[in-house]
Amino acid sequence: MNQAFKTRFDQMRESNPAKTEMEPGDINVHTNPLFHSVGHARNLCMVWPDGRQSFFNYAYLVSADFVPGEEMNTIRLGFSSQDVIIKGYGLETLFVQLLDHLPRIITAVDKRYIPAETGGESIVMNIKVETSGG
Repeated sequence: MNQAFKTRFDQMRESNPAKTEMEPGDINVHTNPLFHSVGHARNLCMVWPDGRQSFFNYAYLVSADFVPGEEMNTIRLGFSSQDVIIKGYGLETLFVQLLDHLPRIITAVDKRYIPAETGGESIVMNIKVETSGG
């Protein structure tokens, strides 16, 4: 018998399987664009205004570059077989989040729907996927 075996009765008692409503501290994994904790296998999903989506595993993220610009910023993500180029406004915050593998979903916004006040939030205008080396 394994001596490291522990029962999980305390954890089972704390959870409430009959609960139907979310409480303020709960995290909804379907609507939250960030991972709520540090973890292992993670994917980064890119969403375009036309509904197209593509995801990339963080394990294959080899490099990332942030290039500030006068008008728009650029983030270049180098995955092992593809490069993702993200252009937008205020992307330094997004770059720092990418450093910690936090974002789950990055959504490009149509030009017509750019808010006048961003409140320091990153606004992605364009996402381009290229095959590495070209």
